Amino acid sequence: MANLTGNDRSRYVQDVFTRIAPRYNLMNRLMTGGQDLRWRREVIRRARLFPGDRLLDLGAGTGDLSREALRQQPEAHVLAADFTLEMMRVGKGAFSPALPLTWSAADALHLPFGDQAFEAVISGFLMRNVADVPLALAEQFRVLKDGGRLVILDTTRPRRNLLSPFTWLHMHVVIPLLGTLVSGQRDAYTYLPDSTEHFLYAEQLAGQLAKAGFTNIGFHRLMLGTIAIHSAEKPKNQ
Repeated sequence: MANLTGNDRSRYVQDVFTRIAPRYNLMNRLMTGGQDLRWRREVIRRARLFPGDRLLDLGAGTGDLSREALRQQPEAHVLAADFTLEMMRVGKGAFSPALPLTWSAADALHLPFGDQAFEAVISGFLMRNVADVPLALAEQFRVLKDGGRLVILDTTRPRRNLLSPFTWLHMHVVIPLLGTLVSGQRDAYTYLPDSTEHFLYAEQLAGQLAKAGFTNIGFHRLMLGTIAIHSAEKPKNQ
C-alpha cells in the first residue's frame, strides 16, 4: 500500500498503526534485535538538548524517543505529538505520571504549533509514512527556532550489495512472519518493507532537507543500510 497518496495514504497509515499499537514496542525490539533502543539514544544525543529546551517528538507513537529525551535531559520540555490516538493512548499508559511529558494530537503536514516554537524537532519512523515529504519538512522547519536542531530516524531504501539477499529475507520473510505471530497483523508488517523500498535513499532525503532550507546536513546508515539517522540545523537569523 506504499503507492497510496494523499488522504488515502494518511488514512491507511493511521489504520495500520491503530491496529498494531498494542504490540508496537515489542515488535520494534524483535525486528531490530533491540538495536532500536541504541538508535533512539543516538537521536537524542544528536538533538543536543539543554535545560529548558523545548523538544517536539513528531510522530511520537508510544513515546520511546520522548522517554529517552527526558532520561538524557530531565529539564527539557518535551511534547509528544502523533495523529494516531491509539498509539498515544498505549504510550501514556506506559509512562509514569511523574514524567513531565505533554501529549498532543497533530498531523505532520499541518502542525498546530506556532512559528519558532521548539529548539529541537525529532522523529522516529515517521517520514516514510507521510503523504508529502517536502511539506512535512517545511512544517518542521517552520516550528524550529533559528539555529534549532532536527534529527530523523527512519528506514531508508537499501543499496544493492552482497548482503542484499539477506536484507530481502529479513524484510520480506522474517518481519511479516514476526508480525503475524506477535500481533496477528501480517498486512501491517508487509507494509513496512514495502514502504521502505518505495521511500527515499538516504542521499535523497538529505537533498530534500537542503531544499527545505536546512544546513549542516549529515546522515549515518545502520542495520545493513536499511536504517538512517539524519541530522540538520535551521540557519540562525532567518
